[in-house]
Amino acid sequence: MFQKGSLASRRVLMLPALILHRLSAIEPSLRMISRILKIYGTLILPKITETLGFIGAGRMATALARGCVQSGLVEAGRVLAVDPSQAAMQAFAEEIPNSRAASNHGELLDGAQIIVLAVKPQIMPGVLEAISEHLGSGHLVVSIAAGVTLSTLAAALPTGTRLVRVMPNTPCLVGLGASCYSCGAAASEGDSRQVQKILESVGGAYEVEEDKLDAVTGLSGSGPAFVYRMIETMAEGGVAGGLTQELALKLAAQTARGAAEMVLSTGSSPAELRQQVTSPGGTTQAGLETLENLSGPDAFRAAVEAATQRSKELGR
Repeated sequence: MFQKGSLASRRVLMLPALILHRLSAIEPSLRMISRILKIYGTLILPKITETLGFIGAGRMATALARGCVQSGLVEAGRVLAVDPSQAAMQAFAEEIPNSRAASNHGELLDGAQIIVLAVKPQIMPGVLEAISEHLGSGHLVVSIAAGVTLSTLAAALPTGTRLVRVMPNTPCLVGLGASCYSCGAAASEGDSRQVQKILESVGGAYEVEEDKLDAVTGLSGSGPAFVYRMIETMAEGGVAGGLTQELALKLAAQTARGAAEMVLSTGSSPAELRQQVTSPGGTTQAGLETLENLSGPDAFRAAVEAATQRSKELGR
């Protein structure tokens, strides 16, 4: 098609090198695209054909149901819920239009195959007693109650009940959760995959041994509160430097969000990323040194103030 040695033929031969050059220049964007495609891939997996039944229709149950429906994982008509609180049931129905309400536990278990126990730990014994006689081999029971172990669940339910224990966290409410789960002895690989898909509809999901769930609770379960406190104190440092409360809070929150995304999307460790933004004698170094020398909430506030002061010094 092209004469050998012509300008057009040389340009064609150069295309691979040009493409590689362009790709290297947008590598971070490609990593982001890869993550988006991975998320998209989870959305086009085969749907869950079983009906989901939520015992408890509170905020976490609503978030899980909404995530499953909005991601296309399950149809709204295959979502059932039961809760003694009419206000909770009304809110659930408003968030998940076309979902269905069950009048009691027996009705819910008759109509659903994946049963999500979304109740407070202190009322779990009564719930387990109520559902025990209705459970069969076709049911998968998923508990999101903090501190209720697989052995506790198994002892209260029929022998051989397929069980999965989940530790979600509150960012699931905005689709950015970090959840871990452990499977009971009777649960199958297929059960594990089902729970994984449900949890991934509201964030990240990771299977761990049950003895690791206490550490998960301390890190991702309680961790959001620690980050909120960090954001709060960083914003206080911004206010001390002259920013308005509103702007300081937005900057602190967006900074935390962006930094977290850098860790997740770049493949670099926090230490590596920290080094990339820390110039010798610069504002970040001043803030980090202050952070290392202090402890508690005051550390983040003081770090922001130290970086602010260093920026003023560098501008003189």
